[in-house]
Amino acid sequence: MIQYALKCDEGHQFESWFQSASAFDALAKSGHLSCAVCGSTDVAKAIMSPRVSSNADAPKVPALTSEQSDSEKALAALRKHVEDNADYVGSNFAQEARSMYLGATPERAIYGEANGTEAKALIEDGVPVAPLPFLPNRKAN
Repeated sequence: MIQYALKCDEGHQFESWFQSASAFDALAKSGHLSCAVCGSTDVAKAIMSPRVSSNADAPKVPALTSEQSDSEKALAALRKHVEDNADYVGSNFAQEARSMYLGATPERAIYGEANGTEAKALIEDGVPVAPLPFLPNRKAN
């Protein structure tokens, strides 16, 4: 797994994890990356500084607040949109996505869970998938 700092053409900056550098490249090339704030699909890697720390340099944990940041609001809106407009298929995600890609089942919006090996195989086979920036609420299967 690799974490990249990303930015969109609107200047929003965010981070995301990818299976590998080539997985990022495949998703970017196929247009399956989008800004976590505004949804723009014009997303590129941003300059990152290495994370080096000592105990004295350890980041301080901010105090919890009840007010959400713009990023948290955007993430909550994305979660709601996905949950309202897609079927949760749980651990059957890889099989369902591949079946739709091959035309064996009708296309529909789905989300679920796949392990790293399954996700990598889908990406390598050209199946249009993208990681969600949140864990699904377990509500099916």
